[in-house]
Amino acid sequence: MKLFIPNLLANGEAGFWFPTQGSTVAESVDSVYFFILYISTFFFVLIVGLMVLFMIKYRHRPGVEAEVTATHNLTLELSWSVIPTLLTVVMFWVGFTSYLDMRTPPASSYEIDVVAKKWSWAFKYPNGWIESELHIPKGENVTLTMASDDVIHSLWIPAFRTKMDVVPGRYTQEWFNATKAGTYPLMCAEYCGQKHSEMVTKVVVHETRGDFDKWLQLASDIHKNKTPVEAGAYFYKSRGCIQCHSLDGVPKNGPSFKDLFGKERKFTDGTSTIADANYIRNSILEPQSKIVDGFRPIMPTFKGQLTDQDITAIIAFIKSQK
Repeated sequence: MKLFIPNLLANGEAGFWFPTQGSTVAESVDSVYFFILYISTFFFVLIVGLMVLFMIKYRHRPGVEAEVTATHNLTLELSWSVIPTLLTVVMFWVGFTSYLDMRTPPASSYEIDVVAKKWSWAFKYPNGWIESELHIPKGENVTLTMASDDVIHSLWIPAFRTKMDVVPGRYTQEWFNATKAGTYPLMCAEYCGQKHSEMVTKVVVHETRGDFDKWLQLASDIHKNKTPVEAGAYFYKSRGCIQCHSLDGVPKNGPSFKDLFGKERKFTDGTSTIADANYIRNSILEPQSKIVDGFRPIMPTFKGQLTDQDITAIIAFIKSQK
């Protein structure tokens, strides 16, 4: 929506506070912000300026008696009541209409499902492919249907001026239309735990729909294009394993993958087993069934999210960490 208010700073390269505008709604958001900023700045300077002027002009001086002044001025009182009221109504209207545009996804949109979990993002495309980065075509309406596996998260793309909470137990939606090809940061804007600040990924905007389709086709053929270890490395990064499982032997929120395969694992219930392929598979699909001693039961299940071939690749990747 194009607003009638001045866009002196709300342009494609805006501004002093904001990153470059990257979506169709960004200009409206910036316009509302700068409109309110200009009005607030004008009245701040006016009120403080008059206050300082009156303090100096009407200061108490020895031998000067205070003059009798009018008790009120109807015109002045109406002015400082009516004008701010009208400006407030305008602020509400332009903000409300812009908000409705941002929260009403177009009927014809490219739909991507999003799952947020501590502390990673998973973007599921219509062909079933799941990626840790958000890829979209330029100039096309895109709607994200989002859910959380654990706590409240918030998907925020600063360049697009869009942010929406991702709530467990329900779906929320966010839409945008990217206007410039490139790479933009995407982050969680709701404190969600210890690794909140690391819940960052990126949005890749492809120049054409053809470029996007080519990327999606190539990415979804991962088992054909990569070795099992390479494919496992991809899943390690894209499914959030990297947040809790290091490769250097230093435990994080979960055991390190270095030298893990073939080692004995002791559990909180007093039992133990060897970390073989079956153990790793069960840990991915039923992570709460056996909790390794010294760690908390915080790992989510990946049942229904990974195929047997995907899990085999992850096992190959873990075996290679020697």
